[in-house]
Amino acid sequence: MATTMTGADSSAEIEKGKVAEGTAAPLPQPSSNGTHTGRTPSAANPVRIVLADGQSIYRVGMRKIFAVEDDIRVVGQAENYAQALSAAQRHPADVMLLESAICPDPAEAITELLRHSPMMKLVLVVAESEPENTIEYIRRGAAGIVSRAISPELLVRCVRKVWEGESWLDKRGITRVFDAYRAQAAHLTSQAPTARLSEKELLIISGVTQGMRNKEIAYEIGTTEQVVKNYLRKIYDKLGVADRLELALYCVHHQLLKGVHLRRKDEGAEMKPKPAAAAAVAQSSPALAPVGVGAKDE
Repeated sequence: MATTMTGADSSAEIEKGKVAEGTAAPLPQPSSNGTHTGRTPSAANPVRIVLADGQSIYRVGMRKIFAVEDDIRVVGQAENYAQALSAAQRHPADVMLLESAICPDPAEAITELLRHSPMMKLVLVVAESEPENTIEYIRRGAAGIVSRAISPELLVRCVRKVWEGESWLDKRGITRVFDAYRAQAAHLTSQAPTARLSEKELLIISGVTQGMRNKEIAYEIGTTEQVVKNYLRKIYDKLGVADRLELALYCVHHQLLKGVHLRRKDEGAEMKPKPAAAAAVAQSSPALAPVGVGAKDE
């Protein structure tokens, strides 16, 4: 690893909406979101790391890289995803370096690992062939994404910055994030193609925008949770959105729910969509790029 992790992989941090490269940032202020405030890493109080990689030569190489750093200590290792999950629960770690290739589904792995260890920072080590997954990994909560070609110096710097509460992407990753958000903005302001939504679909969308779970929506409209899930998939396809957050943003921008409101049964009867509103809905539906953190359909 010490020999294979070579080449200057230009990397940068995304810090408070600004891209900073080669700059040192102060430790963040106290917060409750997992940043390590009021503590400077040292030999007595180091950044604790778990290495999760399927190739032993890389794990050995990374251990050698971090062994010469007084303020970083490897506290656990894993060669597959099951061991990574176990290590995250068994070893109190600040940062995990996780090879995406050992995960059956890297995006789901991020969600599961952070559910078990919410204070841990997760840095995904990816192959050069995974650029299309950058946005999804960020959506799921990855604090950093690095390539196997990253230099040892930048890997050490990445670990320290992520531990401080910052995010880490290389320049290509940053470009993909900005491109995705530009695409989303363009779709939001573009003329909507025609999409026809049924009365039940509109009521389900209303429930989503009110923060109801699928089970609650199903109860209110008199169907099953699985039926609601099936409707949501169709709605996403019709409107070109990826998740509940994008659906809510779409509704706000295009005023999709004029005259439509799903009321809880303890609040009164459902208000059915007015004919005029239903006709207006037929004129709405841009495609949204899958960017932004959204809740999973439950």
